[in-house]
Amino acid sequence: MLATLLDRLRRRDPGYAVLRRGARLTLVASVVFYGCRYGVGSPVLATYGLFGTIAAGAFARLPGPAPQRARILITSLPVVWALIAAGSALAWSTWAAAGGMLVIGFLVAFGGVGNPRLVGWASAFQLFYILASFPPYQPDTLPQRLGGVTLAIVLLAVAEVLLWPDPVPVSYRQRLAEAADGVAAFLDTAARTLTEPHVDDTGRDARRRRAYDVVGPLDLARNPPAWAPTAAGAQDRALRICAVALRDVLAEADRLTADVPAEPIPDLAAARLLRVGADTTRAAGRSLTPGGAAVDLGGLDAAIGRAEAAYPVGGGDGRDAPDVPRLCRDATALALAEQVRVFAVGARLATGSRLDGVDAPPGLFDYARHHQWTLYWWQFRSHLAPRSAHLHSSVRLAVALAVARVAAGLLNLTHGFWVLLATLTVLRTSAADTRSALRPSVLGTIVGALVSGAVMLVVDLPIVYAVVLPVTLILAFGVGRLLGAVWQQALLTVLLTVVFAQLGPEGWRLAEARLVDVLLGAVIGVLAGVAIWPRGAGHDLRQNAARYLAASADAVEQTVEAVLGDAPSPQRAIDRVRRRMVLTDSSYCQYHSERHDPHRQQIDWDAVLSAGHHVVPGAGSLLRRNPPGCLAGWPAAAALLRDTAAHLRSLYDEVADEVTHGRSAGPRPAAMTCADELDRIRPLLGEVDRQAVRHLVEVDRWLTALADTLSRARGRPGEPAGRP
Repeated sequence: MLATLLDRLRRRDPGYAVLRRGARLTLVASVVFYGCRYGVGSPVLATYGLFGTIAAGAFARLPGPAPQRARILITSLPVVWALIAAGSALAWSTWAAAGGMLVIGFLVAFGGVGNPRLVGWASAFQLFYILASFPPYQPDTLPQRLGGVTLAIVLLAVAEVLLWPDPVPVSYRQRLAEAADGVAAFLDTAARTLTEPHVDDTGRDARRRRAYDVVGPLDLARNPPAWAPTAAGAQDRALRICAVALRDVLAEADRLTADVPAEPIPDLAAARLLRVGADTTRAAGRSLTPGGAAVDLGGLDAAIGRAEAAYPVGGGDGRDAPDVPRLCRDATALALAEQVRVFAVGARLATGSRLDGVDAPPGLFDYARHHQWTLYWWQFRSHLAPRSAHLHSSVRLAVALAVARVAAGLLNLTHGFWVLLATLTVLRTSAADTRSALRPSVLGTIVGALVSGAVMLVVDLPIVYAVVLPVTLILAFGVGRLLGAVWQQALLTVLLTVVFAQLGPEGWRLAEARLVDVLLGAVIGVLAGVAIWPRGAGHDLRQNAARYLAASADAVEQTVEAVLGDAPSPQRAIDRVRRRMVLTDSSYCQYHSERHDPHRQQIDWDAVLSAGHHVVPGAGSLLRRNPPGCLAGWPAAAALLRDTAAHLRSLYDEVADEVTHGRSAGPRPAAMTCADELDRIRPLLGEVDRQAVRHLVEVDRWLTALADTLSRARGRPGEPAGRP
């Protein structure tokens, strides 16, 4: 029997992570509560110490290993003190406390946009203000309140490091390093395929499959929310850019291996660039591991420079027509090298290094050259927009909590903060998630209230509740999490009853008050979730992504017109893509934490975000090698490129329609190879300058790569790009 129970426990809680956290929380909460309530004899110290432990240990979602979580706890203490002081000062009036709740509720929730450490702390920060903002109005007890919370958080930080520390899961940086190693191995194989005869196709296909296998786990949806790089900070943003760049490197390498020349070319420039790209990718991946050295970009930059210097010739022996397939391979290799460089620069930022003296791709890493507070202000300003998912969720939460505070004050509820706690527990970023959280919250509270009321009718000795406190703590925060939301809410209700039975003689009516307060808070949370932007980040993400794709299409068309000499620089259009990318990326990060409708078609959001990633740095590097007006005076090339751009525009529109309405835009088209490009360009060749042919090949190849990226967005999530 015991063996069966332990086996079920292991399946529900691998590594006993939940029980370990519950045991740490139980020990710290018991020490703090017993020491303050019965040792010092201060109910105020005991109350704030216990709820400080629960808020920081159960409601906060802190990322990283134990030492990092401990540092976050300690460094956040000044914010905790400020919130408790503000709540204590505003507790004199219901309307003052509600006004403070509206302002502080919004600032704490919206603060996660600029400071990644506030994202996991948001619910806990709200609780600190909520607890202090309720009567009795006793500003003279502020030192005791701050002392209790400080004691709880310091002990919790110590316990995180010393008591049964959690096993450190595979971090996103580790996944990225592993993916970089797999992609680098495939780049080495691709280089040999282009230059060496009789390459073993089995080994090449095996490395290709491994590369896709290790790149797949980089999708945010396949990573735990606490470890996924979804914060707004510079390092998390760099990690997301690294993941997109690595996918693009793999896709470009796949195109090259799908287009192997009939006879190997020992001195092929594309192969040399692939080898250097493999070394740089491998080094950048290793730099992401603890103690890894920063990657040196000198070798890659030199290789790109040599390839660009040799690239304009592009011919075979100089007498025949330009070797378009070879030009196409060189263009693909240069595009691959540019993405390797993006990955390497992103790896430097992801490890906390600065870009001093590093030539970063324009548009993608501009944020890294400015002071942190400047970045925060830009981030706040960009999200003060009608389509910002962060703005919507922050306003929704602040309004709901303020309304709950007014209701609790006007109804003169004894434990009114339970109303706000219930609202905070039920309210989610979408109406669907709010409804899903309502049932277990209400049902669990009813069960817990019935059990608590029955126990308090029979047992009226505070010593009994003091003895069972540790048991109820481990049940609520350990076992309850494993049994499900209903059990967790029921056991939390029992725990609160046990705590307050030691703080005041209220008897069975305490359970009744808990039930009434939770029901009121749940109703307020549901009404707010249904009435204020009920569709959540999913709707915002679809709308922002559609605008993002439209802006990308505009930038592509303007870039084409620029190289044809019929339009000025497309820089303003590219900047618009970058601004739209910020909102889309933020919406996606919030969408990652929501429950998704299984009946609605799922979108490969990573592929959708890659479309703009290609446009922003790709257009800049393209115009650097192919300046505006380089194809002016070649009507046939203009007709071909405009036709390709128009087709690409229709693809952008189709994907935007699919993203917005969830309708399939059709089957995924096959990727175009360099042999296909030769068939397109051969009729245009004649007495034209080789340099012009080179410009045509590179611009056309860029448009083709964009089309391939969009085709990935039309496939099923996780479906590999390129060859089947």
